[in-house]
Amino acid sequence: MNITLNDDLRAFVDPLTPIEYTALERSLLAEGCRDALVLWGETLIDGHNRYEICRKHGIEFRTVQNNSFASIDDVMLWMIDNHLARRSVSDFQRGVLALKKKEIVTARMAEELASKPPQPEADDMEARPPPPWNTREDVAKAARVSSNTISQIERIQKAATPQLREAVRAGTISINAAANVAQLPDELQIAAVAGGRKELQQAARQVREQKMATRPKKETVPVDPADQMAALKAEVASLKDRVATLLTENEVLKQRLVHAGVA
Repeated sequence: MNITLNDDLRAFVDPLTPIEYTALERSLLAEGCRDALVLWGETLIDGHNRYEICRKHGIEFRTVQNNSFASIDDVMLWMIDNHLARRSVSDFQRGVLALKKKEIVTARMAEELASKPPQPEADDMEARPPPPWNTREDVAKAARVSSNTISQIERIQKAATPQLREAVRAGTISINAAANVAQLPDELQIAAVAGGRKELQQAARQVREQKMATRPKKETVPVDPADQMAALKAEVASLKDRVATLLTENEVLKQRLVHAGVA
């Protein structure tokens, strides 16, 4: 049997941690490969980790075909949806997958529009529903995170070094902190990752402090001294009235106590 591994598809499979890999390996050695690997033609589309371990130890496995896809993009979308539905996938990985889905869907829609006759009627344009995955909110909803988190993940994907992205994926640094560290030069990002969790947190804090320091201060509106004095006098008069009212209420209460025979 000839099984082909596609690097683009393999990238959608989050690497197992050493503990997860050992547990899966132990299970396959003890019980065999009970779940069939899924193929699209000769291309493996589900079961990459099981396939690797089975080949390593000579464990027999079964395969099933899924021929419902018309293109490699269909396979990618199927794999993305499978991963987005899993609870074990982290917020960062779900965000990355949802952004990739947006990229595929957007490119597909652009191809479809390009193949249609140009210059549609204005009425037709207005009648068309908005394209799917057209906003950051759409992506955030699919990834089950906030729009702000998706924005931070986009920043990490664009500016972070591979070392920093791996630190986020591994949970060494939060998405929010990593988005800040990603604004540093590559060499500083790499050094922060090498320094571990505390070094990463410190780098993120320094970036936040620098951003706060460079933020323009709000301009204070000058106050006319005469207006300020008038306001203070009005406040004093109001306080005097309040004191007088409280003294009156106090006197009334005293009289009630006297009539009640308490005093």
